[in-house]
Amino acid sequence: MNWDWKEWAKYAGIRALKTFAQTFAGGIAVGAAVSEVEWLRILSVSAVAMVLSLMTSLAGIPEVKEPEE
Repeated sequence: MNWDWKEWAKYAGIRALKTFAQTFAGGIAVGAAVSEVEWLRILSVSAVAMVLSLMTSLAGIPEVKEPEE
């Protein structure tokens, strides 16, 4: 199998960054006030979500065509 790794990395990176941003925004929305937001915890949870997104992308990304055998 010959994957186009550059294309995969591009789309997986975009997905991971979107996941990070969505998780980060959700974490901020949960805080009642800016002074009460636990920034380090939100960054940590968002980073973990981003890594999980990359791991999920290993299973395949619809935007990247499967290699032909």
